[in-house]
Amino acid sequence: MLNEKIMTDMTTAMKSQDKFTLGVLRMLKSALQMEKINKKSELNDDEVITVIKKQIKQRKDSILEYTKYNKTDEVTKLEEEIKILSSYVPEDLSAEEVDKIIEEVFAKEEVTSMKDMSRIISLVKEATHGRADMSLVSKKVKERITKSL
Repeated sequence: MLNEKIMTDMTTAMKSQDKFTLGVLRMLKSALQMEKINKKSELNDDEVITVIKKQIKQRKDSILEYTKYNKTDEVTKLEEEIKILSSYVPEDLSAEEVDKIIEEVFAKEEVTSMKDMSRIISLVKEATHGRADMSLVSKKVKERITKSL
């Protein structure tokens, strides 16, 4: 389980006195705890991955801001944090794999209007297990619905 791997890596970072990695993993553990409290139950691996992706996205957004103000030290630090967090996230599916999954969902589901878009997107999200860029999925699903109507 992913949660256990994160805890093991925290212990390893403590023992090797890698303060930077330990700090990143503690922030991640805190975010996971918050999500667990909000959900009121244990998180499965897909939910853990979702939390990690949110953490990565926050750091990418911060990089954009720091870059505007020429804070290269902070950008470098955030890039290192992203590298550590990314090691817990499986590789995203390719565009072709996402297209194939979208086609499979459309083959199974009846789509009559744009109102079906959120339902289709959630089915695609389920099928990809959080391994797809959901903004890309949303765009492709919208194009596909528009084309089929």
